[in-house]
Amino acid sequence: MSSNPNLAVKSTESRVGRENQRFNPESGARMVAGCICLNETRDKVVMILSSVHKNKWVLPKGGIELDEGEDFVISAVRETWEEAGCEGRILEKLPVVYDLRGAKAPVLEGEDQKKDFDPKKFIPKLEFHFYTMEVVQLSTTWPELDVRSRRWCTYSEAKHELMKSKRPELVQALEYSCMVKDVEAPVDVDAY
Repeated sequence: MSSNPNLAVKSTESRVGRENQRFNPESGARMVAGCICLNETRDKVVMILSSVHKNKWVLPKGGIELDEGEDFVISAVRETWEEAGCEGRILEKLPVVYDLRGAKAPVLEGEDQKKDFDPKKFIPKLEFHFYTMEVVQLSTTWPELDVRSRRWCTYSEAKHELMKSKRPELVQALEYSCMVKDVEAPVDVDAY
């Protein structure tokens, strides 16, 4: 893919709330999009601090909204801008990955889908649509600058942080990307 979806107007504030969120009508999963933001040599990826779980590093992503149409790259680019201040060129769409933590979450329909999920009660099913982006510019200001830090990581550093954050589905998305995989030390998954 060599498309370059530009943000017509870069938002200065993040969208919030789930009233406009898209859910998969068959599985009930909340649909999420994001980008794996790589440098030009594709050996580093941008990681961001989770806004919910402090000291846990994740990939930029967020809910796909109903008004953004059927091309989920629009949501991925918006979320990446809001959370990481990254702009770039989309290289490819990656296979869909699923968050298995919510495997037993109920399937919600109709108006129930629009309610905010209470993570203390259950983790919702999540369906991730990731794109690989080659970063062209890292802005010095972006909507979530005050609540998130970002950093460049090698593949092994990113994988380590994602496993530590208990996010194997994000590791799977990283695996699907064209990122250069460096030699990594063995990770003791049971340690996390």
